[in-house]
Amino acid sequence: MGGLNCCCCACVDHASVGVVEKWGRFLKLATPGLHFFNPFRGECLAGVLSTRLCSLDVCVETKTKDNVFVQIVCSTQYRIIKEFADDAFYELQNPKEQIRSYVFDVVRAQVPRIALDELFEQKGEVAKVVLDELEKVMRAYGYSIEQILMVDIIPDTSVRKAMNEINAAHRLQLASVYKGEAEKILMVKKAEAEAEAKHLAGIGVAKQRQAITDGLRDNVLNFSHNVEGTSAKEVMDLIMVTQYFDTIKDLGDSSSRTTVFVPHGPGHVRDISDQIRNGVMEAQQM
Repeated sequence: MGGLNCCCCACVDHASVGVVEKWGRFLKLATPGLHFFNPFRGECLAGVLSTRLCSLDVCVETKTKDNVFVQIVCSTQYRIIKEFADDAFYELQNPKEQIRSYVFDVVRAQVPRIALDELFEQKGEVAKVVLDELEKVMRAYGYSIEQILMVDIIPDTSVRKAMNEINAAHRLQLASVYKGEAEKILMVKKAEAEAEAKHLAGIGVAKQRQAITDGLRDNVLNFSHNVEGTSAKEVMDLIMVTQYFDTIKDLGDSSSRTTVFVPHGPGHVRDISDQIRNGVMEAQQM
């Protein structure tokens, strides 16, 4: 920032500090406002420095511990210390280049100790080291380093592509594992459902057969009681004939086009009855 300067007076802007000289030698610091000087005594305003917070972006190319070249962008926030503005005015000719050089030196000393993946996690620690080192050096020249921000870490394009592919492969692997677990759970649940269904179906068939057996027994007992001179065998033959004709009727009424060949005749009913009876007796003997 500049100031309004003439032979006998000068105006220092707000957020600035002026450097007053007498016969070319530093005399004092001038605060913001209007100041009068005696040119006959050699007093003049040598310069004005801004005390506002300044920012300097430094791009450093360096190598990590695993031999990957990266570009690191460091944003340096600094300002002049008002009480030591004379040091900032006289000691450094180009403070930005001085700050840039120290940032280069510290970053290139710290980053080669860290692998690329760890660098992204520890960038705050690296920035703190740069801040501490830079603050110790620049305070002697009247500058205060307020903050160091590592705003970006840029690996080579091929390295970024490889990292993305590794991440994508890892996620695909996890997705395959989760998909396999889901399919396994579905198969287990399906098997459990089928087993439960078969169990219930077996219970239903057993109850159905028990009901049929109870019904036949009741029919035989009722028929033998109501019709004198009939035996249980004759009643069972009559029931088998009735069941046989009911089966033939159901086959004829069925809408399916399947052709079924069955032996038919009065003697075949007795054969079927004998086969069923023999099967039941053999099962009982076993």
